[in-house]
Amino acid sequence: MPKLRIGSRGSQLALWQANHISTLLRVRGHEVEIEIIHTTGDKITDVALAKVGTKGMFTKEIEEALAAGRVDLAVHSLKDLPTELPAGFEIAAITERQDPRDAFCSRRYSRMEELPHGARIGTSSLRRQAQLKAIRPDLEIHPLRGNVDTRLRKLEQGEYDAIILASAGLKRLGKTELIRQIIPADIMCPAAGQGALGIEIREDDAETRKHLEFLDDAASRAATTCERALLNRLGGGCQVPIGAFAEKRDGKLHLDAIVADPDGSRLLRESRDGDLDDPEKLGNDVGDTLLRRGGDEILDAVYGRGLAVPPQP
Repeated sequence: MPKLRIGSRGSQLALWQANHISTLLRVRGHEVEIEIIHTTGDKITDVALAKVGTKGMFTKEIEEALAAGRVDLAVHSLKDLPTELPAGFEIAAITERQDPRDAFCSRRYSRMEELPHGARIGTSSLRRQAQLKAIRPDLEIHPLRGNVDTRLRKLEQGEYDAIILASAGLKRLGKTELIRQIIPADIMCPAAGQGALGIEIREDDAETRKHLEFLDDAASRAATTCERALLNRLGGGCQVPIGAFAEKRDGKLHLDAIVADPDGSRLLRESRDGDLDDPEKLGNDVGDTLLRRGGDEILDAVYGRGLAVPPQP
């Protein structure tokens, strides 16, 4: 079996993900090497992600290494991958999905409902901020950057009353001690692709694609393809106040989606069933409905206030 070189960010979670894929490949007889690549998003740590506005800020340098032939595949958190990949790349596999929901983490409070008036909540996600504000407009939302350990340490040190993180990352790292509540998707709609890994390769690399086929999970691909189609239809990147969660229900694909003003003053929600064999159509249809209902005005206002930067051509 050929040697395969994996490109990965250097964070603890990214390396867990790369090593997870590496283990699965080694079981199949491959020799595997991991190359750590520092991305723009890793270098900018003092600005809220929504204000950085760099398309592919967690993927660009890794794709450059792919294009140059330094690595054969890249392991990404799927929610970090732009909905439209640059020419010459493809997603060869989408792995079986971990829990896509968000986790409420706190030292003192067991549920969001228990937070006192004016409690300090840490998140740099406009999607989470908007939904928190819609539920609890009294809460104070403060930026939270850094890797998982850094964020949890800030919570432990009392900088925040609670923080919101993706449950998948916490579970993968075994850092579940401060999870007090897994937030239901109908209360906080997850990010498109959250909980799944996307394996990116060069489009013309048929051999590597063949070696990765076993990693592709049909249910995860259908659900996340639907979610990413919705995100793309709304013209949003991973740092805009859009949520999307698709799952198989009674033989159909069910999609819940939201678009919201970051201050929570307006939140549009749409749910619909569609054909499992055409997940993109369901995502596009729900996206069109949200735009007609006023999603376009919300997103125009978000971009106009400089809270997020539209995807660049």
